[in-house]
Amino acid sequence: MNIKLIKFGSNDFYKSLKHSLAFNEDDNSEIQAVVNSIIKDIKNNGDSALLSYTKKFDHLESKSLSELELTKESLKEAYESLDHSTQTALNESAQRIRDYHQNQIQNSWDYVEDDGTRLGQKITAIDSVGLYVPGGKAAYPSSVLMNAIPAKVAGVKNIIMVVPTPNGEKNALVLAAAHVANVDRVFTIGGAQAVAALAFGTETIPQVDKIVGPGNAYVAEAKRMVFGTVGIDMIAGPSEILVITDGQTNPDWLAMDLFSQAEHDELAQSILISSDNSVFKKVIKSMEKLIDTMPRKKIIQTSLENRGLFIEVNNLNEAAEVSNFISPEHLELSVSDPDDLIQKIKHAGAIFMGINTCESVGDYCAGPNHVLPTSRTARFSSPLGVYDFQKRSSIINLSAKAASRLGKIASIMAEGEGLFAHARSADYRVKIDD
Repeated sequence: MNIKLIKFGSNDFYKSLKHSLAFNEDDNSEIQAVVNSIIKDIKNNGDSALLSYTKKFDHLESKSLSELELTKESLKEAYESLDHSTQTALNESAQRIRDYHQNQIQNSWDYVEDDGTRLGQKITAIDSVGLYVPGGKAAYPSSVLMNAIPAKVAGVKNIIMVVPTPNGEKNALVLAAAHVANVDRVFTIGGAQAVAALAFGTETIPQVDKIVGPGNAYVAEAKRMVFGTVGIDMIAGPSEILVITDGQTNPDWLAMDLFSQAEHDELAQSILISSDNSVFKKVIKSMEKLIDTMPRKKIIQTSLENRGLFIEVNNLNEAAEVSNFISPEHLELSVSDPDDLIQKIKHAGAIFMGINTCESVGDYCAGPNHVLPTSRTARFSSPLGVYDFQKRSSIINLSAKAASRLGKIASIMAEGEGLFAHARSADYRVKIDD
């Protein structure tokens, strides 16, 4: 297996690194045109357009949208159809995710100044959220849990889940996850048309305030286009992992951790950083030994050979510097003293500390969210969480004394900006004897 190796400190290191991090996105002008047309159709024709697209793309014909809504009883039946070990895994994962996100709840606050002015912040939950879940043969119950549970913890009253069921094929695990996460309504629709329906509402699909969840290029483009009418979580790029090792980790473990991201798709990126050059040779040897055991062997090989990267550094300080530049979605600190190294890390979506902590556990059941910033956006954004489903309102309550004193300041500022109605509005509250 041939994986590119670059060395920190070389003259063209960062140029080479930037080139390795970049990925070629397909020209999406055709996708944009298709999605734009679908959105307009849904806005103008509602349910009838949605039924037409569901028939066209999912080969599922229905007389009304009500036929495409799943009852809570059917979600429960899907859960009960699972074997006991799967039910237990779903429940424990859900509880760990719930427990973790309970710690993210923000509370309203205020304070009173000496003159009686009360200032504060009121926290309220978003009213309704749309959750997009890939369907058909794809099974992403973890996505349901990771998106729906933080929303419920935040206090969202209505979660509307959409999941395509091509040819009527339903995934019991996904529906069971919706039951465990207490999703309010589920419609078996998908694609850009489902995103448009959630964003603008139809006769049957309620309009939501925010749309979250992964999807294909058409779904991602639809989310991009409806942003502003509704909120969205993010436009995610290819999945990525960065592993920093001090050479003490079993190379088989390192190889499989890199495989775990490479198997997502051909554009996924797996990066290994070490100061020990022999580590790279050992990992390659492990990869060549293990690759034939992987059902997604071709995807893994393509990903690693096209986008995989080994980076040789002189020490862990340099490793941290490179990591902060990359700002990875997943960062494994596979070192003997991760507590020291984490102090030097500034940018990462999720940080996995120590040789026993693999990224895969974070994807499913550790507790923290697996919806993470990709493509270096961890420099300025964070994992999905309760805070994404709560919003803040400022509170200002002025006493008469404060209104008089602050009114003078506001009046001067407003006149300086040429906004005289603003100034007079403030002046009305100013007491002449103040």
